[in-house]
Amino acid sequence: MALDIETFTAAAGGSSLFKALGHPLAAPRVAAIAERLAASRRVAVYDPNGQIRTVAALCDLARVPVAALLVQDAEHVGREALGAVARPVTDLPALDAEVLFVAAFDAERLVGQIRHLIPAGTTVVTLDEARLPDAMLSDRRTYLAGVNWATNFAFFRDADGLHTRIVTANYWSAYGAAAPRMWCRLFDGSGRAIATWEDTLPPANATVTLDSADVRRRFDLPAFTGQLFVHVLGAAGHDVVKYALDTYGDADTVLSCTHDANAWPSDLYAGLPAPDAGETVVFWVQNSHPVPIPVGGVTLNRMGVDRPVALPRPVPAFATERVDVSALLPDLRWPDQIEIRAGRHLVRPRYEIAKANGRLRIAHPNVERSDLRSDPKLAAMGHLFGKGFILPAPVFPTGRYRTFVQPTPMSTAQTRLPIQLGVFDQGGRALARHRFGDLPRDHDAAIEIGDLLARSGATLEGAGHLEITYDFEAGDTADGWLHAIFRYEDLETGHAAETSFGSHIFNTVLTYKGEPQSYAGRPPGLSTRLFLRLGPDPVDTLCHLVYPASTPWHATSDTAFVLTDRTGREVATRRFRIPCGGSLHYRHHAHFNTKDRAEAGPDAYVLIRDTTCRLFGYHGLVREGASFSLDHMFGF
Repeated sequence: MALDIETFTAAAGGSSLFKALGHPLAAPRVAAIAERLAASRRVAVYDPNGQIRTVAALCDLARVPVAALLVQDAEHVGREALGAVARPVTDLPALDAEVLFVAAFDAERLVGQIRHLIPAGTTVVTLDEARLPDAMLSDRRTYLAGVNWATNFAFFRDADGLHTRIVTANYWSAYGAAAPRMWCRLFDGSGRAIATWEDTLPPANATVTLDSADVRRRFDLPAFTGQLFVHVLGAAGHDVVKYALDTYGDADTVLSCTHDANAWPSDLYAGLPAPDAGETVVFWVQNSHPVPIPVGGVTLNRMGVDRPVALPRPVPAFATERVDVSALLPDLRWPDQIEIRAGRHLVRPRYEIAKANGRLRIAHPNVERSDLRSDPKLAAMGHLFGKGFILPAPVFPTGRYRTFVQPTPMSTAQTRLPIQLGVFDQGGRALARHRFGDLPRDHDAAIEIGDLLARSGATLEGAGHLEITYDFEAGDTADGWLHAIFRYEDLETGHAAETSFGSHIFNTVLTYKGEPQSYAGRPPGLSTRLFLRLGPDPVDTLCHLVYPASTPWHATSDTAFVLTDRTGREVATRRFRIPCGGSLHYRHHAHFNTKDRAEAGPDAYVLIRDTTCRLFGYHGLVREGASFSLDHMFGF
């Protein structure tokens, strides 16, 4: 029941065709094309780019009387689609077609190439009838160019005293975008568009904020829980819309955060935890397309157990469905974990956990890849890469917080997980080690760091960090896509937060399959540029930076925290030196005084820069004595 669309491959990157067909403005025009074709007598379909399956999935061609499927690539002859076997386009003159449907954008040149083959009286229809206006395009010559499709979805709610705030920066102008704008459409839970607007973005590197309470007042809306579609027009440099998403409430006990940088629907997601005692886990299913999700289109199963359970009802186009995980999988309890077979219907699933004490936290599963294979060379190359792939995470002070670690299989190739965990203080001194062994795919392993330290006879003063790495003494099954969930519980307030992410090779000149990852240019990536959004006073902001190194690197970092006002102007800078293998636990109010913060004003942020090493960061907000949030950071 998967949606048969091309989205993202490691080799080619992200596809834009599904975005162009499924864009909220284009979708009605695509539907009109389908209606026109369905009313025709005989339709020849020309698929010059080999993308007819994606077109058919988002342009309802089931009622179209397809007389023939024609292709340009000789190697595509004989393929089946639309109930037809592909024929060479040179067969077109012999067909008695009333309409020729060219299933492509930028079709003028393609039609010109076959003009001599089109029978007299045959009407030509192309996808260009569904084009967005030229004013919405960065590259008008190449419609499917990535910069034309800097789009993303966000969970967006303003109901029952709960609100959401999206924060990012105009990094597109820093890459040369002249006058980018942001086009937004808000969908309610049923998938109905309830607000549409367009705003000019502020100057380069200036803050961009979208607050659900502001949107609700601006458009006089009723309460809503749905999703916000965002399209950056006139983008340059990046075709990805990255943001931090805070969930906050009228009560100061409500605070959580998640983020997004992934705009491509996936077949699979993993890292959805089963509920613990006294918890309710809600899986927010948000349809990212203008076609419904049928029953069976999205299913859940216990990780490693092939017994998927389907959602009980279809989900309309662009709709949001609240799914109680316990109702579908009543026998599962944390630390069981759940695999989402999403069928490419969802861009980024979110889940929300409600505790018996009324506290809420929101987080996201991660993409489970199906294109990876275990690579025995990783074990053999240990002498070259030292620690190799490292997954770092904060450890909060153990006197007040409990820090849980739950390894999560995140690739269909991961039938076994040979991993280990090390705990370090901020200076990089090793305190404790736990060997998980060679975990099976259906494991239920989880460990609490305070308990591990106590068993090891070690004491952590203040905050520290942990690193998960492969343990090649336990097994050699490794593909580099190593993930875990990190859960933090405040023993004083009962509040909790959790985040999850994957491993990378850090701070070594040698490269392996695109690692150490570089966001600009070829790998290795050996520098840092991170976005730290700030909470409005009196809410404080926390940041936890880890300096992981697969092999020995510079003895200390040279890290600048640049306080930047909402226009992108630099207000003040603080510098830190983090030991190699160490970490920094940062609180904003402790390092920038009241005068600096007042000069920066509202909607300020901190740009974290280091040209000497790649740091990995987590960020969150803190309401003292009430609540806190945490998720991993993003760069641009």
